Amino acid sequence: MKPLKHVAIIMDGNGRWGIKKKKKKKDRNFGHKKGLDVVEQIVNHCLKKDIKYLTLYTFSTENWKRPKFEIDYLFLLLETFLKKKITKINKQNIKLKFIGDKKKLKNSLTKKISHAEKLTKLNQKLQINIAINYGSKYEIINTIKVLKKKKLTITEKNFENNLFTKGVPDPEILIRTGNTCRLSNFLLWQLAYTEIFFEKKLWPDFNDKDFNKIINLYYKIKRNFGDI
Repeated sequence: MKPLKHVAIIMDGNGRWGIKKKKKKKDRNFGHKKGLDVVEQIVNHCLKKDIKYLTLYTFSTENWKRPKFEIDYLFLLLETFLKKKITKINKQNIKLKFIGDKKKLKNSLTKKISHAEKLTKLNQKLQINIAINYGSKYEIINTIKVLKKKKLTITEKNFENNLFTKGVPDPEILIRTGNTCRLSNFLLWQLAYTEIFFEKKLWPDFNDKDFNKIINLYYKIKRNFGDI
């Protein structure tokens, strides 16, 4: 089997974890903060395993339905993370790429996103795709509009070359934590042949040992892609 290049993760269960730990509805935010610690742990494991791409479902186009206090906190958490960690990320030779519709984001956040992408654009050890205000249906419709604007024929190759993930191989593994078995409008095109692992643990309880266990299970799978 070829080396594992790309892992995608739906980091589900932060809010439920926060409520469970703090017994208060507003403490969903406590779960989001804890979940960020797990992200750093998984990133470090990807570096050790020489995984080249990690795509994280951070905020979906449907997440705007959440309470304002939670949305504001999520974006503040990301801004703070980029401010404090971007130098370290750059030194680790990590490239950051933000995918999704960024037009609806606050100006202060889009500036930090732009700075992070420019600073790390030449890094090659690991590319982290952060899906923010991302929805796969939106991505597919947007890609069709781009092809029409460029007057390109709609072929599989042209389509893939104009997705948000252009130039990135499709994920070999998708992990969804939180004991929920659905894709939730995430990378619907790219996941056509991906091995999917649904994890019962909530994201803040997930760790590098769980991650490694899934990787080992992946290597035991015979991937046929329609062949016998």
